[in-house]
Amino acid sequence: MNDAIKMTELAAAAIGVPTEDVLTASTGVIGKALPMDLVKTGINQITFSREGGHALAKAILTTDTKTKEVAVTVKCGDSEFTIGGIAKGAGMIHPNLATMLCFLSSDAAVDTDFLKAALKTAVEGSFHMVSIDGDTSTNDMVLIMANGQAGNKTIAADSELADAFQQGLNTVCIHLTKAIARDGEGATRLIQVTVSGAVSLADAQLAARAIISSSLVKSAVHGNDPNWGRILAAAGRSGAEMVESKTDLYIGNNCLAKSGQALPFDTAEVVRLLSGPEVPIHLKLNLGEATATAWGCDLSEEYVTINSQYTT
Repeated sequence: MNDAIKMTELAAAAIGVPTEDVLTASTGVIGKALPMDLVKTGINQITFSREGGHALAKAILTTDTKTKEVAVTVKCGDSEFTIGGIAKGAGMIHPNLATMLCFLSSDAAVDTDFLKAALKTAVEGSFHMVSIDGDTSTNDMVLIMANGQAGNKTIAADSELADAFQQGLNTVCIHLTKAIARDGEGATRLIQVTVSGAVSLADAQLAARAIISSSLVKSAVHGNDPNWGRILAAAGRSGAEMVESKTDLYIGNNCLAKSGQALPFDTAEVVRLLSGPEVPIHLKLNLGEATATAWGCDLSEEYVTINSQYTT
């Protein structure tokens, strides 16, 4: 805590703002103090530029293999504004957030209460629907800042720009979520699980999270094994309402089970889909109208290697 406070003081002094306007974020091995001499040296070397976003995205990486950054421009009527973001995270990723840092910014003028609500909505449909290894840590953060330099009329919940801002923010968060899942420690492919026809959004999210978090499902994908019973088993134990005789399961456009009954399928085609860079799984519960999507990655030997030698 003392180091965190010291970082806010050092950063505030370096960029000329009040200490209370500085927020800290960090990840690292629990129980090890930060190298404050290096931190102080780094803070004193801060420079500003319009092109500095990529360097920032690179600077926050840990076991990540690539940067995660995106920006969208939103045009609505006579108004135009931009929402951008960077993130890091490759291991210990599971709701809520876990070892993940995400920093979002916009030049839109946005009411603070609406900005908070919009961020919560965006996170619920993105970062809270990602799992790499089912593990979590004590380090997580998603921040959003808006400075109003786009000159638009302030966006509030009842504003005509509210939906446009929310959609733009959702797009940014989902893009970064998928980037995190795709770059999971040891990952070789992205898994996307959509659960539709649930009785409620909460149920759809429960089932999608359970499937994407299943070590057996993730291992099967890694081995290109169409062992689809694992998907139904994960959904069945999720707590979501599910009627086996109404449930359909697809991998890509291939229906593996219809109304709870196994169907013959083209094994070679499903194996091909499982071995591709993105694996689409769709579970249709056929009980209601709610839909949710979750993202994750396969579980490989490399993941074990990385995490068995993390401090040694």
